[in-house]
Amino acid sequence: MAASSSTTLVALCSSLTTQCKISSNQNPILSKSLCLSKSNSGSFSKTTHNLSSSSLIFSKRPTFFANPPKFSESEALVVEAEPEAPVSEANPEPAATQVVEVAKEEPPKREEIFAVVMVGSRQYIVIPGRWLYVQRLKGADVNDKVTLNKVLLVGTRTSAYIGKPVVTNASVHAVVEEQGLDAKKIVFKYKKKKNYRRNIGHRQPNTRIRITGITGYQDYPVSTLDS
Repeated sequence: MAASSSTTLVALCSSLTTQCKISSNQNPILSKSLCLSKSNSGSFSKTTHNLSSSSLIFSKRPTFFANPPKFSESEALVVEAEPEAPVSEANPEPAATQVVEVAKEEPPKREEIFAVVMVGSRQYIVIPGRWLYVQRLKGADVNDKVTLNKVLLVGTRTSAYIGKPVVTNASVHAVVEEQGLDAKKIVFKYKKKKNYRRNIGHRQPNTRIRITGITGYQDYPVSTLDS
């Protein structure tokens, strides 16, 4: 019985050694116990003692990398910066970028002047460079140049030319851009108890002009304004 039990214990120890090769290097007690069990196969007490010690060792779960390896100061990694390429004719030093401000050309300032002109039965305030819609100018086609002579007032930044009733020799020059119609207006007529209803639409013709200049007012008496 003792021989059979010793053979079974030896087989069990050999299987344990094959499965725990990694932990045998870290645990010298386990390796010694396994060697004793192989050499002294006849002594039952030593093998039981070794098995009890090995069981105590394996009862604790092996912790891998519990204490991570620490690098010494001599083994620390050293990162060296790459040496800069020498400046030579083939590799010249890059020139510093220079910011050059380009002065923008300002558009010429328009003359600060305005006029009040009468076209048909209406009065309009006109400024050179702007456009407006006026009553239909009969006989004027697109791109025709027209001259408006009924100038009632001419004003500048510091002076005023007031007409009595018009500013003599003053004129407003313009160019015809479009001949069109105003928006439709509804004319509705109704008479109660007579069954009378009339719905009429009307579009008034107009002309779009662009003011090009105001001239001829310099010889007229001026009214100076207090600055």
